[in-house]
Amino acid sequence: MKLKSIQKIFHSELDSIYGKQEVDSFFYLLIEYYFNLPKYYLALDPDFSLSKDEQALMIKALHDLKMERPIQYIMGITEFLGMPIKVNENVLIPRPETEELVGWVLMEVKNSDQPVNRILDVGTGSGCIAIAIAKEFPNIEVFALDKSEDILELAEENAALNKVKVHFTHSDVLIDRDNITGVDKFFDVIVSNPPYVRYAEKQYMQNNVLMNEPHDALFVDDNNPLKFYDAISDLGLYTLKPGGKMFFEINAYLADDMQDLLQGKGYSDIELRQDIFGKDRMIKAIHHQ
Repeated sequence: MKLKSIQKIFHSELDSIYGKQEVDSFFYLLIEYYFNLPKYYLALDPDFSLSKDEQALMIKALHDLKMERPIQYIMGITEFLGMPIKVNENVLIPRPETEELVGWVLMEVKNSDQPVNRILDVGTGSGCIAIAIAKEFPNIEVFALDKSEDILELAEENAALNKVKVHFTHSDVLIDRDNITGVDKFFDVIVSNPPYVRYAEKQYMQNNVLMNEPHDALFVDDNNPLKFYDAISDLGLYTLKPGGKMFFEINAYLADDMQDLLQGKGYSDIELRQDIFGKDRMIKAIHHQ
């Protein structure tokens, strides 16, 4: 079958779900990923045909897209700040907002008056935050923890893929907040993008997220939505150096509550920042004790 014919099938089956432009984007991503064909290849060779095995790959991807499975999970890889990051259904697909959070951390480290030697990423998932920091600052010791050994295996693959060194630790911050194995050293920076979407907000989320991405990495109980921030900020009280900085990605609806939580624990110089959509999405606080 000609590749051009498969492109037409993609549009006939998927345009009503995603729109023509998005379907074209999916199609070109897939042919580059599966067959190493650039976007313009069909213009050069409109009669290019696929073998039966190659057709099967595209038809399987088409079926998955009809079921609203994210393209990143179909390919098993995505991009974060220009780096390749492997993903699967055990981890969240990295978001642009998290790139903004990391960009803030990187600028703070570059402009720091004090030397920055150790950074900790809590709830690392795919490892994208820790890996981006280690890539930018190869002389800084970067640590990352997660409660799942399977997730940590994927994060380790991503660190190797991007040729960086990250110290990964298996630990659950909710249980071990006072005794995290492997993080007994003091840190200059702690960063985290923990679960923060309340179950009451599920109705506003897209089906492709709800049906595919891991709920335990997304959602928190409505009656205790800041439980991860509470635990991680407690962790920071005994692992951050005096003057050490805490960075979080947060729920925009809970920005005031986050400021109150951090102030209540003794953090100061609290700064809130908006994402590209104008929502309160990131917060920084300093530990002075």
